[in-house]
Amino acid sequence: MDYQNIIISNEDKIAIITINRPASLNALNAQTIKEVSSALDEVVYDDDVRVIILTGSGEKSFVAGADIKEFSDFNQEKAEELARNGHNILFNKIENLSKPVIAAVNGFALGGGLELAMSCHIRYASENAKLGLPEVTLGLIPGYGGTQRLPKLVGKGIANEMIFSAKMISAQKGKEIGLINEVYSIEELLNKTKELAKTIAHNSPMAISKAIQATNLSDTNKGFETEIQYFGELFELEDKKEGVSAFLEKRKPQF
Repeated sequence: MDYQNIIISNEDKIAIITINRPASLNALNAQTIKEVSSALDEVVYDDDVRVIILTGSGEKSFVAGADIKEFSDFNQEKAEELARNGHNILFNKIENLSKPVIAAVNGFALGGGLELAMSCHIRYASENAKLGLPEVTLGLIPGYGGTQRLPKLVGKGIANEMIFSAKMISAQKGKEIGLINEVYSIEELLNKTKELAKTIAHNSPMAISKAIQATNLSDTNKGFETEIQYFGELFELEDKKEGVSAFLEKRKPQF
């Protein structure tokens, strides 16, 4: 695919997908959603990629939200289609991807931008990041998973406060409530995210893939049984044999 709104780079088994619409603070439109989705399809089947970092261009904005101009005149049917397609094409895809996706949140992550970050498995943020779901100020609610993922991350009460008030919070506040894993200066953010990605990339890809699937079921009645099943399945795979052998031989595993 010929990408117009994103940039992809690969290094040290890490793919970095950068949303690049600086004139609109990297706002998500339909084309950008399709491009990020296509990029994920590209890297998920690349054996040289173990971890994916998702970020925005510049220092002001990760993703400032959905591109409101694109849907301002939609009716109910078209609005539901917009939200459903977003879930299917991108947001649910990220959450269920077999490789870990880390959001490097550089600046504003509002509305669809915060929802995009929440669909990632881990979130690092810059000190200047501002996080929020302002949809109720438009007479709407979050439509890309915000009402579902935010309560799971921070609890229902705090999620309600953020959604009902539409107030932005700082990156540090985001860390305090469990929305953000770590906060760094804007200059450090990408390198610190790469450091984490490199650490993850040294571990068993198959085990990480199973861990993603199991943790995604942690709030369902299938979670424990899935963990037991995957734990057993991994005993038959080469990664487990290499990992245990390396431990017993006092060497680093080669996955």
